[in-house]
Amino acid sequence: MKPPQTYKEAGVDIDAADSLVQFIRPLAKSTFRKEVRMDIGGFGGVVAVDMERFPQPLLVASTDGVGTKLRIAFEMDRHESIGIDLVAMCVNDVIVQGAEPLFFLDYFATGRLDPERAKGVLQGIAEGCRISGCSLIGGETAEMPSFYPGGEYELAGFCVGIVNRDQIIDGKDIRPGDVLIGIASSGLHSNGYSLARRLFSPERGYSLDQPVEGLPVPLGEELLRPTRIYVKPVLELIRALPVKGLAHITGGGLIENVPRVLPPECRASLDLDAWPRPGIFRLIEQAGGIELPEMLRTFNYGIGMVVVTGEGHADSMIRRLEDMGESAFRIGSVLAGEDGKPPVDWR
Repeated sequence: MKPPQTYKEAGVDIDAADSLVQFIRPLAKSTFRKEVRMDIGGFGGVVAVDMERFPQPLLVASTDGVGTKLRIAFEMDRHESIGIDLVAMCVNDVIVQGAEPLFFLDYFATGRLDPERAKGVLQGIAEGCRISGCSLIGGETAEMPSFYPGGEYELAGFCVGIVNRDQIIDGKDIRPGDVLIGIASSGLHSNGYSLARRLFSPERGYSLDQPVEGLPVPLGEELLRPTRIYVKPVLELIRALPVKGLAHITGGGLIENVPRVLPPECRASLDLDAWPRPGIFRLIEQAGGIELPEMLRTFNYGIGMVVVTGEGHADSMIRRLEDMGESAFRIGSVLAGEDGKPPVDWR
């Protein structure tokens, strides 16, 4: 008789997964808002709605991943900031409609569970939730032998926010003459990495640990710089001044994301000299000979969030953002739509 087979021999270590749950429990608790009604570890997270603050609640949901930026984390074996990226990509989407991120869940899948690597990722997720004021109420860790190469994993996140019906930001009040205010990005954030990795490959003479002229840190550190989380400054801005529209600048860049918040009768015009670009964008342009339209639709080009407001509030809005530690710029304006004109132009 052969000895009985075990799940662990098949490549799934339940004990390691249970240990990881025990590790994440205090991290998750450190993110809990008062609405959370159950500790993690159950079959589902339980969150109440504060009906005094949100008497007409609408829920706003977003899901996203980190894309091929993960490859940089694998190659450098650095994983904490990737968790921040995951949260940022979801919560920054939720706030563009004026919603306050309420709770977050993650999905972590790997071929063979490496507890230390997973802990690094989860620490970053918890940190991202703390930065955004969002409760980490649970998630899923999937160990899937033969699905992923050794040392690699996949991540996905899911966020739900809440806003009162009469406070949702939908862009309907945007008019020609309104101002576009850009809030600076921290770098590439989590988009365009398939192109960036191709340009900065070893075959082209690049190494992730090498200093590169024009960058303040080695190339790999620059590429791993975490996505900026805009939740707290944007929510404060919404409470203080009339915000007509918001656009999170992710895949599709400025020329595809700004039109998503404009009414059909409007278009946008950008002044590309109005803000400085981090060195990584100039390096990408030079390394690949990339033309400007391709840069503007692939990368955030130095602007991670765009705010639309009336002319009379633009200067006050920029000052308030700067007082909160953000770099903000008047980057363009809203124009009347014209047949045959693109939804975004630039000069």
